[in-house]
Amino acid sequence: MPSVLIVDDEPNIRRMVGALLSAEGYDVREAEDGTAGLAAAEQQEPDVVLLDLLMPGALDGMATLTKLRETHPDIPVVMMSGRAGLGDAVRATRLGAFNFLEKPLTPESVLLTAAAAAELRRTKLAARALREELGIGGRMVGSSPQMEGVRALIERVAPTDSRVLITGESGTGKELVAAAIHDASRRRDHAFVRVNCAAIPRDLVESEMFGHERGAFTGATQTRIGRFELAHGGTLFLDEIGDLGPEAQAKLLRAIEAKEIQRVGGSKPVNVDVRIISATNHDLARGVAEGVFREDLYFRLNVIPLTLPPLREREGDAVELAKYFTELHHSRTGRPRVRWSADALAAVAEYSWPGNVRELANIVERMGILHPGEELTRAHMSAVLPQTGDGASPGALPSGSLPLSDALDDYERRLIVRALDEAKWNVADAARRLSTDRPNLYRRMKRLGIDDPRV
Repeated sequence: MPSVLIVDDEPNIRRMVGALLSAEGYDVREAEDGTAGLAAAEQQEPDVVLLDLLMPGALDGMATLTKLRETHPDIPVVMMSGRAGLGDAVRATRLGAFNFLEKPLTPESVLLTAAAAAELRRTKLAARALREELGIGGRMVGSSPQMEGVRALIERVAPTDSRVLITGESGTGKELVAAAIHDASRRRDHAFVRVNCAAIPRDLVESEMFGHERGAFTGATQTRIGRFELAHGGTLFLDEIGDLGPEAQAKLLRAIEAKEIQRVGGSKPVNVDVRIISATNHDLARGVAEGVFREDLYFRLNVIPLTLPPLREREGDAVELAKYFTELHHSRTGRPRVRWSADALAAVAEYSWPGNVRELANIVERMGILHPGEELTRAHMSAVLPQTGDGASPGALPSGSLPLSDALDDYERRLIVRALDEAKWNVADAARRLSTDRPNLYRRMKRLGIDDPRV
């Protein structure tokens, strides 16, 4: 459960707000002034800070907010005051406050704001983890001409607010590029919120995107902030945009055009300032021609098209990435690095990588788990990359010299392992990719002797 730090010189405020949040399951800590609040945040970083504007002592609310933004920029800070004017609220917002609550506080406003701030904190932590995992805090790996072109385009479009549509095969790093655009933009200090459009049940798309009011539908026990509001001031990344249904496409189009949303069950529009970056591995132009994707939405999203090349077209990058992921696995786990022989690196360079960078990252992780400290040879790679020498992919037909039953098993094994690698060995996700159910996939894995290499 998220943690909340309440910084207020009034004991009654700390006690009442603390009791309210504790009853909702929050981990609550208190501080009586700005100096104590900064010390508490330094000792244990909270997920949300509720900060009084007018406090005695060396640091008032504004000064404490400024210090918090310097030392803990990812913590959402909610300002509270009963005597603040519009100018104070504007100044606090410019200093980076997430929201401004007027006293006397109401339970509804406190709980709603705390929930929204905690969700924003979660998305910021997820974005930070993505940066660390994929290395976008430093450089995008790959020195091929194709990747140099991608970097140049990112540098040109990032400072603008233009919408970007990223296309490319699965596993090429579309989320990585979207995050890189956000990091190089003027919105970098605000949230980078990701929505996997393919993973949202169709009857919950509107609630997920725009939020809902308490009691809006069965099961809506409390007000929820949607992804558009969470991304206010920042970037909203709509992954797998091609999987949105017609109704959701229409509502998304309206939100883009009006720059406002309305929560499910709500009566008032909410203004939102977001930059939208979308991504898909589908051919949206073909979807428009076939009538499954709205033409007007396609043109709204496709202001700046950015196509990511597959790894097989990035000469030399596969070897560079293999070495990079080896170092990354070592730094994350502390396990001894695998050593790459010339033959093993040649196998990496020759393989077509149908799963692209994601497949390569998973293979390197598997090698790091199964062969820590060992020198990898072509034989090691052949065990996980069938027919490495001729560049065949896991989806290629097996040799005709095999008996039919063995050939079918071999082909099925390759398809399943490829789907599992792309899903990071999440069986439910892999089952969706293969258009089957999880029990059936488990049965097939058991029959074919497919085990999770991380276990």
